[in-house]
Amino acid sequence: MATADFDLEGDERNRCLAAVGGALVRRLRLGYGDPAMGRKTDEDRSWRGKVGKLSPAELEEFLSGDPICRLGCLDREGWPYVVPCWFEYSDGGFYIIPRARSAWARHIQRESRVFLCIDDSTRYNRRVLVRGEAEVLEEPNVGGRWVEIARRMSLRYLGHRGPDYLVPTLNEPRWLLFVRPRKLMSWQGVDWARRYKHGEW
Repeated sequence: MATADFDLEGDERNRCLAAVGGALVRRLRLGYGDPAMGRKTDEDRSWRGKVGKLSPAELEEFLSGDPICRLGCLDREGWPYVVPCWFEYSDGGFYIIPRARSAWARHIQRESRVFLCIDDSTRYNRRVLVRGEAEVLEEPNVGGRWVEIARRMSLRYLGHRGPDYLVPTLNEPRWLLFVRPRKLMSWQGVDWARRYKHGEW
C-alpha cells in the first residue's frame, strides 16, 4: 500500500492530532460496556475521583496531613539537588528543618530559590507544587525556635512515636528554614488539566 508524507505545522498539526486522538478515544470507549473487556460503562467516572484544583479547605486539610515534601534546590555546580523532607505549613509558608550537616541547607543559604513537590502518591495523586524563596531563620543551633516546630512535625508524621524519635536527637543542632511561596499550584484526580489537551475526551 502506498504511503504519503505530510508536513503539518502549527494549528493544522494540532487539529490533526485532536481529530486522530478523538477518534481513537471513541473507538476505545466502544468496549467500556463489554463484559469481556472488564470495563465499566462510560457514564461511571467515579474511578477518576474529584478532578481539578484543590479548594482552599482541601489545600489546608492536605497540607496539615503527613505527605512528604520533595525539595529541589541548586548545588554549587548548578545541578538540581532534590531531597525528601518533613514540613509544616503555617504563617503562609513552609517551615523546614535540615540537620546541621545537610548539604542542601548550605545550597539554599547560597541560592534561595527552591521548588517543592508535595503529593500523596495515591492513584488520585493529590499534589501541591510550590515555587518559592527560602529564608534562613536560624543557622544550626540547639534549643532554638525549631524545637517546637519539630515536635509538632514528629507527632504529625510518626504519631505517638514522635517523641521517641525526636527527644534523643534534641542535642543535635538544626537549621530552621521558611519557604515563602511565589507561585502555588495544585491538582487532584485522574484527568488532565484542559490546557494540556488537544481535544475533549
